[in-house]
Amino acid sequence: MVMEVTPTKTLIVPQLIVGLGNPENKYEQTRHNIGFEAIDALAKAWRIPISENRKFKGKFGEGVTSSGEKIRLLKPLTYMNLSGQAIRAVVDWYKLPPTSVLVIYDDMDLPLGRLRLRLSGSAGGHNGMKSTISHLGTQNFPRLRIGIGKPKSIAGTGETVSYVLGKFSSTEMQVMEQVLKWTGEAIDLSLHQGVEKAMSLYNNRSLVDNPE
Repeated sequence: MVMEVTPTKTLIVPQLIVGLGNPENKYEQTRHNIGFEAIDALAKAWRIPISENRKFKGKFGEGVTSSGEKIRLLKPLTYMNLSGQAIRAVVDWYKLPPTSVLVIYDDMDLPLGRLRLRLSGSAGGHNGMKSTISHLGTQNFPRLRIGIGKPKSIAGTGETVSYVLGKFSSTEMQVMEQVLKWTGEAIDLSLHQGVEKAMSLYNNRSLVDNPE
């Protein structure tokens, strides 16, 4: 009797977590920089110091999480539309597969108070993701999108830019603080049980009643 062997599914577990944003003080705490905020929150929670690394064209740190997993954190300092340069530099140095790179960024198409993990996908018009996909040469890497919502009316490209480069209101900041907490929990779970497990538990959570 021949026993059938069920292939073991490979867990997607991040080794490098990247938050997308723009350098310079004027961009701090803007909607477009929520990826940077997420990395800062992770670095604080895990007590991993991050500092400028010219070789990697960004702020970088490596250490272990509170549960003992080795992890690397990166905030590219190349400006959003060149983010892929910094990510590629780290990937090449550590010889990491793209599937081990988790990228965190803002998404206007996702309502405020939501986050969404995916194992792959297109850039969806996000310049930082366009650069990342171009430099990694694939769309097959996990990403965590944080919803920033849309203004009630957008007359043109200029209004879109001013919205994403605008700052959260105090009420929105309270929502984002909880979303960043969820982000940390989801990533922690990804490191233990893989990204797909975190997707199943966090993709449907919402803090704000927003019809999609």
